[in-house]
This record gives sequence, C-alpha cells and structure tokens, in this order.
Amino acid sequence: MNRAHIGRFAPSPTGPLHVGSMLTALASWLDARASGGTWHLRIEDLDTPRCTAAAERDILQTLAGWGLHHDGPLTRQSNRTAAYQAALSQMAAHVYPCGCSRREIADSSVRGIDGPVYPGTCRTGLGEREARAVRVRVDDADIAFVDRLQGEVRQRLSRDTGDFVLHRADGLFAYQLAVVVDDAELGVTDVVRGADLLDSTPRQVYLQRLLGAPTPRYLHVPVLLDASGEKLSKQTLARAVGAADAPELLDLLLACLGQPATGPGTLPDRLQRAVDAWRPAQIPALRGIPAGPLHTQTSRQGVTAK
Repeated sequence: MNRAHIGRFAPSPTGPLHVGSMLTALASWLDARASGGTWHLRIEDLDTPRCTAAAERDILQTLAGWGLHHDGPLTRQSNRTAAYQAALSQMAAHVYPCGCSRREIADSSVRGIDGPVYPGTCRTGLGEREARAVRVRVDDADIAFVDRLQGEVRQRLSRDTGDFVLHRADGLFAYQLAVVVDDAELGVTDVVRGADLLDSTPRQVYLQRLLGAPTPRYLHVPVLLDASGEKLSKQTLARAVGAADAPELLDLLLACLGQPATGPGTLPDRLQRAVDAWRPAQIPALRGIPAGPLHTQTSRQGVTAK
C-alpha cells in the first residue's frame, strides 16, 4: 500500500531566499504536487541569534509570489523545544553528557566526513569536567539508505562521525535531532533537499531507529555552485531572489533539475506544466552543478534550507 506523499520545505530565516534555496524549494514542491501529495513549510529557527522576523517575512512573501503555497499551518522549530527534550529523554539509555570543548575535539587526530571524529572522551563519564553538551552513543554497524537520485549511501558512524551532539553547549538543540523529531511528528514520507545534506542523513536514520520513527524516502538534488566550485550561500554572496523573479528564473531552475522549459503563459499555468512534466529521474545525479547565469553577486544575504 502506497503512503500518501507528505513533503516539506524547511528554510532557516537568516536572510532572504537565494537561488540555491529556491532550487530546493521548487524541487520539493514539484515532487509533492506531481505525487498528489501535501507540501508543508517549517521555519528552522533554532539558531535564534542568527534568525530574524524580517527574514521569515521575506521567505513567506517570496514563496507566495512564486506560487509555491504550502498546506496546513506553518510551524517553527523555536516553538518545539519541549518535543526535542522529550525525544532526548526517550533516548536516555543512548546519550551522555560531554564536557569537551571545541578546541579539544578539533585536536583529534582522526578525521571523518565533517572534520574531526569525536574520540569518545566522555563516554565513560565526565571525570572532573563540567557538562557542556549531550551526545548520542553510536555503534559499529553500517547505516545505509538508498537515495532516489544519488543511489546507496552507506556510513559507519563510529568511523565517520563519532558520537554526535544532540544538545549543544550553547543550550540549543542540534539540527540532527530537531529535523528527525519534526519530520516524524508531521508524518513526512518524502524529503527533497540539497545534496550538501546527504552525508548527514545516516545520522538522522540512526536517530529515527532509536526513536522508533519511520525513515522517509530521500531525494537529494544537486546544489548550485559558483565559479570557484563553492556551494552558493550567503557567505559566497549568492543571488537573493524575490517574488518578482519567478518569471525570469523558473525555467532556468527547471533546467538545472533536468526538466523541460514551461514556455510562455501565466505563472500558475507554467507551474502546472512543470508539475505535469516532473520526472525526478531526469535530475542530474550529481552533488553539485554550476549555477552559471543564475549566480550574480549581490549584497543581499541568503538562507539555507534543510
């Protein structure tokens, strides 16, 4: 029996949407609509010092202007800390306090997919250290899943990441925990997002298993790269987009996704043609593709979507 398609888009309101985030939003929206499913919007504002109400308003206006309307109520991670704490308590047998500083961890001689691998210093107790963060204990088993586009992804977390943080030293819950809890509660069946997050997915699958939550289907689309091969982001001054940019950029973004141009017409008509023509198998099975004419340096700041 096929599950009803439930998708979502999850931007962080640290600035306006940039072309890379719009590519992800468009792919996620098209995948949900072509499947006859629902598409939800979650504001990932856990990193409260960097998030602003103005950026959130800009994101909502841009998505609406592009015709990418979401279903159901808008949710914000900043309102859901009780749910994250409950999940942490549920995993009490698998987590432990950590007193290590970032500098101590950076000195680890073992390197993994994201840099230093945590050496397990506090696994058996804090000693005289003071608790700073909470980590989850990983095992030596391989974690594998099959991405709809990128194929099989396999990691051994003990080797590739080490025990990772679920509650940070600054008091904020980590993205890896929050995204798993949020997707499970919403009943998300399909996650469409940028391939820059592909390597973090096994950690999320691991947490899903600990929490007894289902694993969604994943589709990680290529991220847009600037001329130097860097992912478009606010740090690389990615082109910010607004509601008025949809007519100009829609077909360019579709081309990046390997989809046919929509041709002339009103924006709703063009979007419907894009839905009808959506073929995920035609997306380039790459982690990144050159942005080309989509990338114009501006002074506006972008936003990440996860």
